[in-house]
Amino acid sequence: MKLTNSPAQWCASLLLLVAAGTHIPLIQDHLEEAPYVGWLFVILSVVCVALAIAILFVDRAGVWALGGVTCLAAVVAFLASRTVGLPQIGDDVGNWTDPLGFPAVASEALMAALAYVHLRARPRTGRRA
Repeated sequence: MKLTNSPAQWCASLLLLVAAGTHIPLIQDHLEEAPYVGWLFVILSVVCVALAIAILFVDRAGVWALGGVTCLAAVVAFLASRTVGLPQIGDDVGNWTDPLGFPAVASEALMAALAYVHLRARPRTGRRA
């Protein structure tokens, strides 16, 4: 395996690590308050770290797509928790000023956008025009 020198891959890796890092401090509290949210944070963090590493070594459309979809799903879940609310964490409705909320959503939205742009710009192989 060869480590890449692509700025897009390094940027994506950093964004994925920020997304993971913003959720790790919240896991314990959420495991107590709403266990399903705590476990989703665990899964999100593990997946983001794994993708951050994978994207540096494997420049494949599937890795980019998984990174983008994962982060987009996290943004949607955040918006749902702040607007309509989620079971067991209804007190988050309207809580737009959570200190970790901005870096989490910013990194996730940027990663989703970067993945979209990167995938759109990729040359399509194996397809006829």
